[in-house]
Amino acid sequence: QVQLVESGGGLVQAGESLRLSCTASGRTLSTVAMGWFRQAPGKEREFVAHISWIGTTTDYADSMKGRFTISRDNAKNTVYLQMNSLKPEDTAVYYCAAARGRWGTRSWVDFGSRGRGTQVTVSS
Repeated sequence: QVQLVESGGGLVQAGESLRLSCTASGRTLSTVAMGWFRQAPGKEREFVAHISWIGTTTDYADSMKGRFTISRDNAKNTVYLQMNSLKPEDTAVYYCAAARGRWGTRSWVDFGSRGRGTQVTVSS
């Protein structure tokens, strides 16, 4: 069973940037897709981005396109989410997750291992 630990969250002002990291232990991530999801208070969990097992394919939720970039370093067993031009509506707990296969989807249920999340708060 892989353990995922997110880091890099914090409090920023609108327009600023953050880079989230997700580091795995227990097994390599190099054979599976990885994803980021988020959940704001009182709202359902939503898809943010996913990246294929070797990083050749990425997908983003429409509201994140052009602002967020997902990447991975398989040698470091780490996945990143660079978030630019942050908005107050980006405030949420961000979770990374390991997919069950090499290609990601937008569905949380297709990701078998999940981290505990990191809080991102964007003030206006």
